Amino acid sequence: MSVTRRTFLTTGAATAALLPFAGPLRADGKQINVFAHRVMQNVSNGTKGGDVTQAFTKATGDTVNWVTFETGPLHDRLFREASLSESTVDVAFILNTYATPRIAKLFEPLGPRMAKDPVEDPNDLFPGLVKGVTIDNELYAVPFRHASTGLHYNEEIFAERGIKGPPQTIEEFVEVAKKCTYTRPDGTPVVGFILPGVAYPEVIALARAWDADFITPDMKVVANSKEMVAALTMIRDLYTSGAVPKNLTSMKAEDANTWMQQGRAAMAASSMSRNGLYNDPAKSQVAGKIKTTYFPIAEALKGKYEVAPTKVEFWSMAIPKNSKNKDLAWAFIKAMSSKDATLAAALNGNGPVRNSTYDDPRIKAALPYADAERKVLKVSRVPLPAFDNAARAADLFKEQAETVVLGMKTPQQAMDELTVTVQKLIS
Repeated sequence: MSVTRRTFLTTGAATAALLPFAGPLRADGKQINVFAHRVMQNVSNGTKGGDVTQAFTKATGDTVNWVTFETGPLHDRLFREASLSESTVDVAFILNTYATPRIAKLFEPLGPRMAKDPVEDPNDLFPGLVKGVTIDNELYAVPFRHASTGLHYNEEIFAERGIKGPPQTIEEFVEVAKKCTYTRPDGTPVVGFILPGVAYPEVIALARAWDADFITPDMKVVANSKEMVAALTMIRDLYTSGAVPKNLTSMKAEDANTWMQQGRAAMAASSMSRNGLYNDPAKSQVAGKIKTTYFPIAEALKGKYEVAPTKVEFWSMAIPKNSKNKDLAWAFIKAMSSKDATLAAALNGNGPVRNSTYDDPRIKAALPYADAERKVLKVSRVPLPAFDNAARAADLFKEQAETVVLGMKTPQQAMDELTVTVQKLIS
């Protein structure tokens, strides 16, 4: 029986909700306190790959005390703890979108430790993830878990429309999306492509076909580049041709998932791990018919990239500056980021952050899209650098993108206005 990350998370999260809360007991040489989202505990204590923390506990004789929260409350608690004179937190799991320069200063710079006592084969970690937690040329966290964007397609719909395989360029993608907008023999109306609205992560996922960005790592707003304008022009074209839903601007992730599960959409761009959700016989009407691959690149970029350098989001392990057990925390991070631990966590349902993990035949058997995901991770990067006003910038992007979809502004006009406004916001 193959195991997908989505299948594991669905069951694992439900199990974690039943676990008793573990209070923040101070580490005293017998225990290390790890603050995380509950999913991190689930994939560290699974059945397929076993107990990922075992190497650490055997080597040190210490136990691991998991203290888990949902994403928002977790970061609120972490940042409050990290602002105190000392903390009960030894290791903190942080989502990349929260790793702003201001917040990073609350955590231990890891460069000196990497120079003296590095994690195993650091070059094996995917570069886009490492760069995402490198601020002012200093590494502040070690990646542990990712979610990368891919292209899901319904091979039955493709067959009905005479399409032999997934599109290999973004230009071909547009053609396929329009061709797959029709009414099926059973009367079901189908759109060629489904995406959950036009917030910046969704648009960036498509815009990376042209290697576009909203804001560069050095904090320059480039939303009005010809590449981003091309992406919004494409979305507007798909909207006016009916190849995406008419209620696109109000759609959510759950809506897009439902359309795919009901066979109402031919293609979707979302986390590759949703392959399991779309093919779950208990939840999907098209189980076994959804294939997952990489998102295609623009024809003009063929030769520079094999696949689109689309977006990736991820969790990393960090050490608060006020931790009293920094050496022990580093030993935990080293153990949890080793090749063996990364593989074990992947078998438990985690998104592996190492290139070598994808060589294992068990991963290839469990994830039919493993080869495609590895290609994406070699070139992918975060959709937006973390900074203090990122939430406001995201809102402004969504507002302008919606005016484009609805025909209220041209893509160039909307992105020109956005670029000026957000650059001032950053300044």
